Amino acid sequence: MAPKVVVEIIWAHGHHNIQAIHPTTLMFTKEKQISETGDCIVAVAADKATADLTPEFKNTMKEPNAKLKIIIEAGEAAEQIVAYGSPKLALTNVVDIVIRKSEFTSDRTLAIKADKSSKDLTREFIDKLRNSKQTIKITLIASTI
Repeated sequence: MAPKVVVEIIWAHGHHNIQAIHPTTLMFTKEKQISETGDCIVAVAADKATADLTPEFKNTMKEPNAKLKIIIEAGEAAEQIVAYGSPKLALTNVVDIVIRKSEFTSDRTLAIKADKSSKDLTREFIDKLRNSKQTIKITLIASTI
């Protein structure tokens, strides 16, 4: 099978309650307000959750050899994460997208075996994400080998 690359763009915003201290997960949510207990959240008011991703993107992420590059941009600053897909992904949640370091999957899980969680992002970057006026661009690049 020929290599495939599928790109999705998600737009979201920062929020003053972003903690980004979870050791194993990172999350984007469509929720506009969050409390300080959501310690893996890095962006709110996202325009997509896992259910909103295109069928082509979802099918690519469900391939056994799927790889995902996640680029999170806040102004001039950016962070990059590499994670992997799985045939076990449901990709049906209507509110959230979760990236996990573990291999656990739920309807919110977009990718597993990530090389970073929210805690691994630089604190300078997290400071930008705490600004509610900050627009956040999340580029998802799914590929198969």
